[in-house]
Amino acid sequence: MPTENVTFEGTNGNKLSGKLDLPDGGLRAYALMVHGFTLGKDSPAASRTSKALAKAGIGSLRFDFTGLGDSEGDFADATFSNNVANIEYAAEFMKSQGRTLSLVVGHSLGGAAILSAAQNLDEIDAFVTIGAPYDPAHLEHAFEPVMDEIFDEGSAEIKVGGRSLNVRKELLEDLRSHDLTTRIETLRRPLLVMHSPTDNQVGIENAGRIFNAARHPKSFISLEGSDHLLLGRGDARRAANIVSAWADQYLELDDE
Repeated sequence: MPTENVTFEGTNGNKLSGKLDLPDGGLRAYALMVHGFTLGKDSPAASRTSKALAKAGIGSLRFDFTGLGDSEGDFADATFSNNVANIEYAAEFMKSQGRTLSLVVGHSLGGAAILSAAQNLDEIDAFVTIGAPYDPAHLEHAFEPVMDEIFDEGSAEIKVGGRSLNVRKELLEDLRSHDLTTRIETLRRPLLVMHSPTDNQVGIENAGRIFNAARHPKSFISLEGSDHLLLGRGDARRAANIVSAWADQYLELDDE
């Protein structure tokens, strides 16, 4: 399965680094796979899901948000709003290459971000969230040990995945400013909500709230037995296979 390395301009002129996973055989459509908070394009959930989509004939772009992985910029400057804007930049980049996206998949906070970006992604036929929070401010639980320091001092260092990251007050304020209710209610395009009942980082009640706010056509599938990061053997591949099968009815797919 071939993978192309790509770069495109994101917010503040930063160059964002991505990978485009392509099928070995016929190409049926293009998708965007959006990673969760601090995870990056090469995280198991993003990488394995993207590659599994490619095996199903759907070329899939995954990229690093600002200050993560191989992308330029300082993570401390990143906000939820910037991430939403960078999703839109990614869609524009694909369109400029003659590879217009048909499907967008978002994992964890990336799922909330694609729902926020949806109003500016008119060309997208269908959306999928995996383990997404209903409220972006849900992420605050990860900062609880340093919450007072962030608001008193303006920023604080946190350890995520074995590395230190600087989190600024602006990130928390921005997360609190986003209410996805109206965005979900007015999506008016097919939505697949996927969540594990054993997700101990983003509870499955979030999936219920997203599903209830959305209008038909909408679907919910339980990822029974998976953890939040889809680290279990075959978990990401199973999720991608479900996405591919579900998308058949909504995407204008070319025959294989």
